[in-house]
Amino acid sequence: MKFFIKTLFTCAAFFIFSLAVNAQDKIITNAKVWTGNEAQPWADTIVIKDDRIIAVGKASELRDKYSKAEIIDAHNKLVLPGFIDNHTHFMDGSASLISIKTQYTKTTAEFIKTVKDYAAKTPKNEWITGGLWDHEAWGGSLPRKDWIDQDTQDNPLFLLRTDGHMAIANSLVLKLAKITKDTPDPEGGLIVRDIETGEATGVLKDNAMNLVFAIMPALSEEQATRTFDAGIQEALENGVTQIHNMGTWENIELFKKAKAEGRLKIRTYYFPYIANRHKLAKMIEKEGKGDNWLRFGGVKELVDGSLGSTTAWFYDPYTDEPDTSGYPLMKMEVLKKSLQESQAYGFQLAIHGIGDRTNDEIMKIFEEIGAKGHRARIEHAQHLTPSAIKKFKELGVVASVQPYHAIDDGRWAEKRIGKARLEQTYPFKSLFDAGAMVTFGSDWSVAPLEPLSGIYAAVTRRTLDGKNPDGWVPSQRITVEQAVKAYTINNAWAGFQENDLGTIEVGKLADLVIISDNVFEIAPEKIMDTKVLMTIIGGKVQYQTQ
Repeated sequence: MKFFIKTLFTCAAFFIFSLAVNAQDKIITNAKVWTGNEAQPWADTIVIKDDRIIAVGKASELRDKYSKAEIIDAHNKLVLPGFIDNHTHFMDGSASLISIKTQYTKTTAEFIKTVKDYAAKTPKNEWITGGLWDHEAWGGSLPRKDWIDQDTQDNPLFLLRTDGHMAIANSLVLKLAKITKDTPDPEGGLIVRDIETGEATGVLKDNAMNLVFAIMPALSEEQATRTFDAGIQEALENGVTQIHNMGTWENIELFKKAKAEGRLKIRTYYFPYIANRHKLAKMIEKEGKGDNWLRFGGVKELVDGSLGSTTAWFYDPYTDEPDTSGYPLMKMEVLKKSLQESQAYGFQLAIHGIGDRTNDEIMKIFEEIGAKGHRARIEHAQHLTPSAIKKFKELGVVASVQPYHAIDDGRWAEKRIGKARLEQTYPFKSLFDAGAMVTFGSDWSVAPLEPLSGIYAAVTRRTLDGKNPDGWVPSQRITVEQAVKAYTINNAWAGFQENDLGTIEVGKLADLVIISDNVFEIAPEKIMDTKVLMTIIGGKVQYQTQ
């Protein structure tokens, strides 16, 4: 379906007024507009001047007044504020679009064949990275270097698990990284070893992966540009108008360059890792915090690993690995010092917390350093004690969660932590009921950069294997409106942009998305089939279906 876009000829009765109307003004009409504005929840027409909204209301009141504006006929489709994704690893996600795709493999044989076929087409000495495998799809057996060494002798191979907290390296990479039988596990990391020989199997967890990251070559300028642009297109096609990007310090220059060249077509709030807090402070002092297209002012830290990698930090041991409860990636006194210093700089804190013990420890530190009122965030907040759930409201901490993980991890989470702990897993409704500020995103590349899939996940909680048609832990399902707000209004607030974004109101930036179905009216299970038809950012149509 094509949208009907044209310019109306001036009506004589309004000729004098129309001279003052910019020919580039746009009027979106014949729409079902969910504004997010409690004073005016619904409308059918939006008028845009330059990059901002100048009128919201009824066509009967606005069409004639703005008769020279360019018309976008929405064909009675639903218009929402642009989706904001609260947590992406943008370049990793972008790379996953154009690199080896092991994330779709369902057996060990299929994984091995995918690697073999890809390596056969890869130039000698070129690194094979990305991958995003999930060993739970194969029954839970971790991959081994033995599976892939024969077919990758000429190529260093380093493929991440889908959660980014574990990777498989071939023998060539282990050699380059000088990882041997005698290499000690780094703090906050684990080199998986063969039970009988003690040799590294090729799987590295959390901080152990840094041994490889330290030797990986940087992308060439051509590779970086191609990768970046692929990610931008993916975002636009999914109605994502802004990302909160948890990125490396090195990629900041890549984003700056893309902005200067006009290739940064989505808004970005950039969170470098907290180790770079001093450099970030100096950069901001020199250059400022940026603008509505590329902003700085927050830092990200990882405190534990993931459920899938059995490295998330819990009070109780894992059910399927009773010899471990996971572990923190640093000492808590070290974390507290870095958070204090970052908050003193005025940075927003975005702290990764998966396990229940991790989340309690983060909350304790937030309370001790006086984070209340600073919109500190816990990223993921997956497994929470009742006490932690209350603290989100009490301390004003943002629950920055990613709902798609629930329908992914829900396939096997009970195996990891047992049935009793499931009620505290992805407790979206409990957080809303407690009055917490809940925001949504993807954690791309870990999950798809698809807000509509995230809404589906939060509303239905139907796991990807189809085994929970009524929802996995159905007591934690939320409403469609809550989910939409979490991707729009709440994310704007979490990024200090509530005056510019999040709702469709006069004076706000014209970031909008038009979708194929009214998610407020259709059956929840149909939301996954809904498509983005048009993405508008700053009043400019950046994507539309053909």
